[in-house]
Amino acid sequence: MRFSQAFAAAAALVAVGVSALPKVTRTGRYLYQEDGTRFYIKGIAYQEQGTVSSNDPSGFPEPTDYIDPLSDANGCNRDLPYLKQLGVNAIRVYSVNSALNHDSCMQALSGAGIYVILDLALPVNGSIDRASPAWTTNLLDLYVGTIDAFSKYDNVLAYNVGNEVVIDPAGTVAAPFIKAAARDVKAYLKSKGSSALVSFASTDGDTWRTALAEYLACDTDATSIDLYGFNNYRWCGAGSLANYNSVLSDFQNFPIPAYFSEFGCIKSPPRLWTEVAVLFGEEMVDNWSGGVAFSYFPTADGFGMVTISSDGSSVTTSDDFNRLQTQYTSVSFINSPTQSVAGSNTQATCPAKSDAFLGSTTLPPTPVHNVCNCLEKNAFSCVFSNTNSKNTSPIIGTLLNYACSQLGTLGGSCLPIGADGGAGTYGPFSVCDPSTKLSYALSEYYELSNRQAASCNFDGNATVISTAPASAQAADAAASSCASANPAGTQVPSDPTSTSPSTQGAASPGATQSGSISNGTKNNGAAGFVDARSALIAVAASVIGLAGGMFVLL
Repeated sequence: MRFSQAFAAAAALVAVGVSALPKVTRTGRYLYQEDGTRFYIKGIAYQEQGTVSSNDPSGFPEPTDYIDPLSDANGCNRDLPYLKQLGVNAIRVYSVNSALNHDSCMQALSGAGIYVILDLALPVNGSIDRASPAWTTNLLDLYVGTIDAFSKYDNVLAYNVGNEVVIDPAGTVAAPFIKAAARDVKAYLKSKGSSALVSFASTDGDTWRTALAEYLACDTDATSIDLYGFNNYRWCGAGSLANYNSVLSDFQNFPIPAYFSEFGCIKSPPRLWTEVAVLFGEEMVDNWSGGVAFSYFPTADGFGMVTISSDGSSVTTSDDFNRLQTQYTSVSFINSPTQSVAGSNTQATCPAKSDAFLGSTTLPPTPVHNVCNCLEKNAFSCVFSNTNSKNTSPIIGTLLNYACSQLGTLGGSCLPIGADGGAGTYGPFSVCDPSTKLSYALSEYYELSNRQAASCNFDGNATVISTAPASAQAADAAASSCASANPAGTQVPSDPTSTSPSTQGAASPGATQSGSISNGTKNNGAAGFVDARSALIAVAASVIGLAGGMFVLL
């Protein structure tokens, strides 16, 4: 069926202006509203798919661009009647541009009683990179900037610090960086008086999935996520409860709230959505708090429940949509256990290291600009200087890989800018953005090459600066002084006063640029912030990691 754009807009206007949505908080392993009623997530993924590489060797290709759906007032007004028709109380959004205005969409959603689960990462250059994980100033600034942009709204249910960052046992070395991101985001939200939950969305896996979930929920409340999301596509076609047997057994005693952050298998069409009754039924509500159906918008590989007209003004629903509507509108939430008997908040026991889980319980420090600014101001002699290329991220990756490999032949090392989540060791400058790390490596190479002019060229991408230290010894002393004056540790993040949001990778409403989220289970990328010192950091947020003493090329 079709609704006119005028009807959609009118419905949205009626919705705006009602009383604020009740806060949703955690008690034990469940979610509750302020009146003590148990809260379940009955949601849908709401974001158009971005341009996705078809030959990604990992099998988890990332989008290269996105449209911010919450900045498109016309689109939200168009879609709101359909979201209400489905009976959802939440949407999951994967990519937003904090520089744009989101008032119209967020207010309309709030008026309709719809919460938002918001991923903080963006496509391409601003997330915890699963291949080379790190937790750096540019990423923290990006996350904090998005939180600042959305903190005024009453319907942000949770902020996701990552999506499917880990996809295999070897990738569990990224777990400490995810946990550090949760720790710092949680501290920042607390400092701002926000009740929004901190969450993570995991893909499925046989050997490491449960250990990762326990790790992210272990230790103290300050370092634990509040909400665990599981992208689960195990129920296909008619399915049965047996499809969820391992999910039920593995999470039987999981101490924090958990939900299906994506569900809706398309391998045995048509999608009947019969899992909805089970997910919200007595068989599962002791362990799970609902889920997010994937996806409202169509994707290249067959997901999606509506078709948007070519002029963007109207919506045509599919049988997939209609079947989900039937299932969702038949759900009756089970208000059990009551909040008074739900128990106190406890955390999981951190899993031991194994072949299936390699993450250290020693977390990276909170990224702070002071140590990086000190380094740039006092210790560099040769710096990255390519500001002509629109996307310098590949250049930075290539140069850093080369410079660090060459440093080894000269007796130098990139360990001070490296991070190892398996060993739990983090160099004093590992929190710095990739451009600063590259300038560190270039300066070290230049100094160890006795300041030969050719050693600070790198095919025209580097230059000697006039404020260079007097000697290699002076440069080393300056770097050591920066590290000593700004020791690594944990602290409440501050506002990113020296940064501003980037529109890199984002399209304004009505633009012809493609949308986000790969195929719905593979979006952990991000676009990042523009540092006031240099626009190149906007495209240099990819985290280059240390592997075997050498930085790997992304």
